[in-house]
Amino acid sequence: MAKLRALILASVGFLSIAGACGTSAAADEYPSRPIRLIIPFPPGGSNDVVGRIVANQLGQKLGQTVFVDNRAGAGGVVGTDVAAKSVPDGYTLLVISIAHAVDPSIYQVPFDPIKDFVPVAILATGTNVLTVNPDVPVHSVKELIDLAKAKPGYLNYASAGIGTFQNLSGELFKALAGVDIVHVPYKGGGPSMLAVIAGEAQIMFSSIVQTVPNIQAGRLRALATGGAKRSPIMPELPTIAEAGVPGYVASDWWGILAPAGTPQPVVDKLHGAIEEVLRSQETMKNLDQQGATPMHMSSAEFGAYIKDEMAKWGPVVKKAGIKAE
Repeated sequence: MAKLRALILASVGFLSIAGACGTSAAADEYPSRPIRLIIPFPPGGSNDVVGRIVANQLGQKLGQTVFVDNRAGAGGVVGTDVAAKSVPDGYTLLVISIAHAVDPSIYQVPFDPIKDFVPVAILATGTNVLTVNPDVPVHSVKELIDLAKAKPGYLNYASAGIGTFQNLSGELFKALAGVDIVHVPYKGGGPSMLAVIAGEAQIMFSSIVQTVPNIQAGRLRALATGGAKRSPIMPELPTIAEAGVPGYVASDWWGILAPAGTPQPVVDKLHGAIEEVLRSQETMKNLDQQGATPMHMSSAEFGAYIKDEMAKWGPVVKKAGIKAE
C-alpha cells in the first residue's frame, strides 16, 4: 500500500512538472501566428486610433502581425462579446475603454466584464475636447452655454453611442452647465465625428485622440478641453472648467484584455511586450501627437482599476438616466 501511494505521488509530481514545462514551452513559442486585436467600435474613433498605434509596434516586438478587427455595435458590447467567447490562447485580444466599465450599467451584457476576461495591460489616457461645427455661431464655451439657454433643446451633440465616453462627457456638461442639449447617438466615434463635420449634428465632446487632425484642418472648431489641466497638444485652449463650467473633468482611458483562461505566461509575455511598446520613443511620440498619455500598471493593478471605474461610473449613469434604446 505504501509503495502504491508513493508511486501515485511520484506520478502526480511528474505530471505537475510536465504541465508546468508544457505551459512554459507554450509561452516560449508564443506567438507562432498572427494575433487578432478586436476593437469594439468602428474605424476612426479613439479606441481605433490608440489600438492601431499599439498594434503596429506590438507586432514588431512579438515578431508576428497584430491585425485589427473592428466589431462595432451596442456601445462596444458586440465586439466585447466576440472576444469573451474566443479561444483563450493569446491569439485574440480586446481593446477596451471607459465604455467597458459603463456598459453593464446600461445594457444586459451577455458576458461578465470581470470574470470573462483577464487584464493584460492599460495603454493610455486622454482628455476630451469640446468642438462644434464651424457653422455654429459660437466661439467660446460661454457663447455655447448662452445659446443653449436661449434655445433649450435646439442644439444637439453627437456621441459614439449610449454609455460611451462621449455620451458621459456630454451629460456631465449638461448637468454642470445647466443646459438642455439633445443627445444623438451614432455607431462609433468615427461616424459621430463625420456627422458633426457634415453639419448633421452640431456639437461633440469627443476624445482628443480622434479629433486633432480635423481641428487642425478647420473642419471642426475647438472651444475647450475637458481635462483637469490644459492639453499640452493644444495649450491655447482653456479647460471647460476654466471656461465657465467649474468642476468639469472628463478623461478616457484604453487598455487590452484577453479571454478568461488565457495562460498566465502568455499574459505576462504580452504585458511585458506592451510595456516596452509604451516606453518606446515612437509610440510616445505617436500618442502625444494625438493628445494621449501612456499609462503603466501591472496586469493585476489594471484589473483593480477596471473594478474601481465600474464602481465610479455606475452611479453616474443611474443619476443621469442613461438607458439603452
